Amino acid sequence: MSDSGLDLMTGGSSGPGRRRADSPSGGSGGRRIVTLLVIVALVAGGWFVWGKVSSFIGGPEDYSGSGTGSVVVEIPPNSNGQQMAKILADKDVVKSADAFYQLALKDTRFQAIQAGFYKVKKQMSAEAAMKALSDKGNIVGAPGETRVTIPEGSRVKNITKIIAAKTKISAADVKEALKDPEGIGLPDVAKGNPEGYLYPATYSVGAKTTAKQLLKEMVSKTLSVAKDLDIGTRARALGLDGEEVLTVASILEFEAKKDADYPKVARVLYNRLRDGMLLQLDSTVSYASGREGDVFTTEDERNSDSPYNTYKAAGLPPGPIGSPGAKTIEAALNPADGDWLYFVAVNLETGETVFSDTKNEHDRAVVQLQEYCRSADDKIC
Repeated sequence: MSDSGLDLMTGGSSGPGRRRADSPSGGSGGRRIVTLLVIVALVAGGWFVWGKVSSFIGGPEDYSGSGTGSVVVEIPPNSNGQQMAKILADKDVVKSADAFYQLALKDTRFQAIQAGFYKVKKQMSAEAAMKALSDKGNIVGAPGETRVTIPEGSRVKNITKIIAAKTKISAADVKEALKDPEGIGLPDVAKGNPEGYLYPATYSVGAKTTAKQLLKEMVSKTLSVAKDLDIGTRARALGLDGEEVLTVASILEFEAKKDADYPKVARVLYNRLRDGMLLQLDSTVSYASGREGDVFTTEDERNSDSPYNTYKAAGLPPGPIGSPGAKTIEAALNPADGDWLYFVAVNLETGETVFSDTKNEHDRAVVQLQEYCRSADDKIC
């Protein structure tokens, strides 16, 4: 399968959302105004007016400390320094827009502020406000917004159920949107199959977010992660294409439980492919049969003619069997060093796995699993 679609993810790009404080035009006009105010104060001879002028000359008005109470402010996309400063001043987060704006001109934290809704305090110093807005932990949902989390390894049918359960988007709408591969941004290499391309992460879903918009964001996230990890280039170094890497990564989500075992399982798969051995993976057989609830398969399932039945079909299955996360994708791209040809989990609760070079070693490990199952809860084995 060609990886041309995923090759589009290997190039660099300028980072979106980079901020600049936007220096105001006509700076000399501002100095003329200050001079005029000073003259007015001297002519009037009023201490009140002079006090205001001297306060301005000394710097913009600013609160001190970390503030009090709380307020939610919205920072719209592409807000510049002046616009953001006005929003904060209008909400009484800072005492004056100029206090925050002058800080934004010289503080690199300003570049990291994202669009969104922030829960912050009122009457904060400009420094405290800058610290609060550059902390992503202060981002909150907009009114009517919900958050939906897609776990690593989730399959399309499960993702559909999660979205329907956690948002106002119906399962029917999700299924309908999935029928439009181009509309949700699937790359050509996926051949219309969204499995593996709906990235596992937490998403904000607004009251007006459609199924197509949410799915498109998930696909976009997969392509973004693939680009960051340079899948196209690194896959070719392994003799694979980009989608084959996603397929391996999706298998790792089901075949290993510990992070340290992901690259080891990847090595077993590559060693078996190198030697022309069948992969013999229960995870791919279960995907074909729809089996859930345990890690085993039946003889009938292993005798099926599905291209996902790696007990009969040589090579990798024709596509991902779930949505891999960054850890498993990285493991698929950077397998461990080893001569292992077999692996088996010998403790299904802890995920303890034995890796073996020979069939005899593997058979002994299988005995360990059988002994574990004899003493374990029936629900586990």
